[in-house]
Amino acid sequence: MRIGQVIGKITMSRQDPAFKAARWLMVSPVDARDLNTCCNKPPRLGKGSSVVVYDRLGAGTHDIVGFVEGAEATAPFDEPTPIDAITVALFDQINYQPYKG
Repeated sequence: MRIGQVIGKITMSRQDPAFKAARWLMVSPVDARDLNTCCNKPPRLGKGSSVVVYDRLGAGTHDIVGFVEGAEATAPFDEPTPIDAITVALFDQINYQPYKG
């Protein structure tokens, strides 16, 4: 799972029927240095590319979300579904402590 901030919504004129009753969001990954503060103040735009993420949780612009990519993103669907990323969590607070092994 990766963590990112919703920076916008995607509007489509047509989409596969499997995707009804949800929406698409543009998500900017949050850098590790911003994890402890990203829920309280807007994080810097991440160095990585933004990702288009399918959302059934109701996330909105500026929300901090957890999302998964690849084969794990298809797990909530009963039928094979062409999807690369999906939201799996909405965060109110994050307490991140780097491993110092």
